[in-house]
Amino acid sequence: MLPALAHIRNWIFDLDNTLYPASADLFGLIDQRMTAFIQDLLGLDWTAARALQKDYFHAHGTTLSGLMAEHGVEPRTFLDYVHDIEMDALSEDKRLVEAVARLPGRKLIFTNGDEAYARRVLARLGLGESFEAIHDIHACAYTPKPHPDAYHAMAEAFDIQPPESLFVEDMARNLKPAKAIGMTTVWVNNGSEQAREPDDRAYVDYEVTDLGAWLHEIMGDER
Repeated sequence: MLPALAHIRNWIFDLDNTLYPASADLFGLIDQRMTAFIQDLLGLDWTAARALQKDYFHAHGTTLSGLMAEHGVEPRTFLDYVHDIEMDALSEDKRLVEAVARLPGRKLIFTNGDEAYARRVLARLGLGESFEAIHDIHACAYTPKPHPDAYHAMAEAFDIQPPESLFVEDMARNLKPAKAIGMTTVWVNNGSEQAREPDDRAYVDYEVTDLGAWLHEIMGDER
């Protein structure tokens, strides 16, 4: 193990666009279904529903949070609908599967999605048995990343000490609260980030483009 990471006991991973390439564009499919949900719920045309969806995302952190706050939407109904997508674009990444299996310590998923969806994704990636648990949006009481409460809830749920933990994310802004509580942070720069903040270098410890290759590298594998 890379000496600088020898203290890590907890390996925490985001799911979407982190454990698979952003080019798979699952979120594009989910995004379309979120717009359709709002369109049906409020009787809006596509353009108005799309604009409202983005407003809720920016104002509340997730579209779901906005719909819950403004319209009392039942979260499981929303999540079941938007996650009902095909996953043909996903395939097993054996190098990543091997790397995750060899990491010393605990391995967890921390996602703004829900567990049922996450398990479908992990199964497609060959990672279905690779993680101890999935901390999802339900477990966070619908307070999503990057709200600091989500990180505290996750750490408390699994009795995790942040200074002994590493968090991997494709959205740099979601690393800021992790760094604030003492976690080591890894940004997967794969093109999915839509807006980087000027100070992101202050809370990104490692920037990688290929997660599987980086994990093998830090473990000293010849690849």
